[in-house]
Amino acid sequence: MPESQNIEYISSWYEEYLDWICGFANAQGGKIYIGKDDNGKVVGVADYKELMEKIPNKIKNQLGITAEVNLLQEDGKHYIEIVVTPYSVPISLRGRYFFRSGSVK
Repeated sequence: MPESQNIEYISSWYEEYLDWICGFANAQGGKIYIGKDDNGKVVGVADYKELMEKIPNKIKNQLGITAEVNLLQEDGKHYIEIVVTPYSVPISLRGRYFFRSGSVK
């Protein structure tokens, strides 16, 4: 499944990806997969235990929203799925608003 309006693949987590979560919340919602390459192939994420605690807290503390964060496994490799629902009110990150359009924010 390729990247699209509602799907984003990233191989490792960086704080800048909170922008993407904000963009999904302000658009139609979507899913971010951490530990997958641009083609959707699982590459795994080594620090998944730490991220499973860190990511939900970052989303809540910096965006004021909640998102479903799931740990998944394929071929012995762990990856993380973040499911963002659309919000009816504008969501901002550090005073900036992001919006997902097509496969870009």
